[in-house]
Amino acid sequence: KTLTMYMSWRSSFHCSKFRHVFGKPATKEHSYDGVPITRSVHDNHYCSANPCFIAVVTECAGGGSFLVLPVHHTGRVDPQHPRVCGHSGRVLDVKWNPFDDHCIASCSEDCTVKIWDIPACGVQQNLTKARKTLIGHSRRVGLIEWHPTAENLLLSSAYDYKVGNLIGQWQLCFNCDGSRLAVTCKDRRIRVLDPRTGKILQVSCSKSHRASKVLYLGGLKMLLSTGCSPWNHRQVVLWDLDDLSEPLLEEDLDGSAGVLFPFYDPDTHMLYLAGKGDGNIRCYELSAEKPYLSFLMEYRSLLPQKGLGVMPKRGLDVSTCEVFRFYRLIAVKDLVEPLSMIVPRKESGIFQEDLYPLTAGNQAAMTAQEWLSGINRGPVLMSLEPGTHVTNPYPEIPARKRLVRQLSSLRFQTDPPVGAVTRANLVLMEEVEQRKCHTLVWFEPHPKQNHSYTQYTHHRGQVQINNSHQAAGKLFLKFHLDDFHF
Repeated sequence: KTLTMYMSWRSSFHCSKFRHVFGKPATKEHSYDGVPITRSVHDNHYCSANPCFIAVVTECAGGGSFLVLPVHHTGRVDPQHPRVCGHSGRVLDVKWNPFDDHCIASCSEDCTVKIWDIPACGVQQNLTKARKTLIGHSRRVGLIEWHPTAENLLLSSAYDYKVGNLIGQWQLCFNCDGSRLAVTCKDRRIRVLDPRTGKILQVSCSKSHRASKVLYLGGLKMLLSTGCSPWNHRQVVLWDLDDLSEPLLEEDLDGSAGVLFPFYDPDTHMLYLAGKGDGNIRCYELSAEKPYLSFLMEYRSLLPQKGLGVMPKRGLDVSTCEVFRFYRLIAVKDLVEPLSMIVPRKESGIFQEDLYPLTAGNQAAMTAQEWLSGINRGPVLMSLEPGTHVTNPYPEIPARKRLVRQLSSLRFQTDPPVGAVTRANLVLMEEVEQRKCHTLVWFEPHPKQNHSYTQYTHHRGQVQINNSHQAAGKLFLKFHLDDFHF
């Protein structure tokens, strides 16, 4: 019986098309050298990438800042390179808008979330004026996450409100259509919420696993969490989406102390585990059937990583069979090192269709209002094969909104007047819905403005919350628009 199980495992391992995957680090000339990486001890990635830019949270005196570099601007970084430096406290998280490669959100210890427009040519001088400053939290904001399918919808989590057991979120993760939200909290349990109502739908009950990070495994109907056992061994655990009372699989990895960051590729079902302070990255293949988790390889480096950024699939080099790309933050060397995960093929330079199925693209499936009204849609898919177009199955964006998108893509490096926003036909329509320590924010074009450009100012140059109220145990924070002048 033992031999049969062994042979079955070996057979499933060898038939994997990813069994020869390997990690290829970039040379120093093709890395980003001289980046003063933040010394913050928050358990975040501190890095975000898209096909145009890479953003890295940096160390600075008298506030918080982050660098935005063109993705091909490799080599030695000028110590005086302009930064995005509008926060008055340390920046704790940065995330690029998945549907706008020139829009990035940041959150900080100064209790704010800011939305920034990055010029097409990159940041040429210090950027201090955000397009929008969102004020609603009373303590530091530690996490932000864009909605995966609805445009202009952002979730933030802070250390301010204590509602039920949701005290201090350690991780937030939407499912593939954004209809569910998985969180891990200070009590080390996993909760699944309805993000529209804040209702808790499920809570994990395992006493042998203390979760710190959680991910939805798209296409497998499972959740994955990393954390530690009661004996402080780092673990990876799989859960049935419909039943969190008992895990499907628990696997102890090692006795290291660093937080274990999981990264999942839903197109290839490959899982990457990278520990904070580790120099290695483990690679696995996941399946919906036992044994669920199959080890593929381990990339090892002598240089420890403080955080990692990930390039979206649409930014990979398909000609080299690159299936994943990390940006390792190596603080001891002030270095950001790209690391490509490559599946070797004999015929290089040819598009490998089996490695690159249709993947989530950079087009939103719906508006924020549609999602808030209860509509759920999966991501709009795209092909990575050059010259191939995939038809959008969802209704097209109205002409008015399409015009706004075109005009908003015109970005200027020169500073706007104090309090002004150079954004086409946009009026602030943010509403923050604070439930269970989460804030949902959305922006939409104004339905009555037809001018090419609209300027709006606030008496303090930023968005302020003028009123709030509590009802039925739920805390709502609303923006008041009467203070804006057009």
